Amino acid sequence: MSRQAQPSGYERVVLLADDDDVPIGTADKATVHHATTPRHRGFSCYVMDAADRVLVTRRSLTKRTWPGVWSNSFCGHPAPGEPYEHAVHRRAADELGLVLLELRCVLPSFRYTATDPSGIVENEHCPVYVAKTASTPLADPDEVGELAWTTGDALLGLVQQTPWAITPWAALQVPLLAADFGPSDPVPDSRHPDRGVDPAAEAALR
Repeated sequence: MSRQAQPSGYERVVLLADDDDVPIGTADKATVHHATTPRHRGFSCYVMDAADRVLVTRRSLTKRTWPGVWSNSFCGHPAPGEPYEHAVHRRAADELGLVLLELRCVLPSFRYTATDPSGIVENEHCPVYVAKTASTPLADPDEVGELAWTTGDALLGLVQQTPWAITPWAALQVPLLAADFGPSDPVPDSRHPDRGVDPAAEAALR
């Protein structure tokens, strides 16, 4: 049984949004994801510890999309009327038992569309956050199958060498976040030597 206990109504509906992230309605979270999923609000967060290690998680095998696939620390959806930052703190506590410190929005305009092998589409306006924590993760098994701490360089190397081994949103986000993962130097991309950004990731922000 899950230890998660969300306040009533949180994440039972998602906020539909246009390309400028202006809310245009709501939809039931249980039914919004399908082959023609409408654009809606989500978020991603990458959590680091005092040693600048990045927390990565493997999605539970019971997840509808990308089950068992490694990803960023956690994701979620803000509830109607809920600020993004509040939703990030709430989801960190619910899913991983974490208290976040120094929360920063580093990719406020990130958005992506991706199709799971089952045919379900994710279609999100998805600002990306980076945070620190001094807490020990305690994962909700309904959401997280495994977790691990890794270096920013190792995570970037995984994305560059085997992007199919990580969720598509994380594969797009990680190259854009290399400079936010602590003091180590990211491996530059020869096509974009000044930024280390893959063209596919760059296109996702347009």
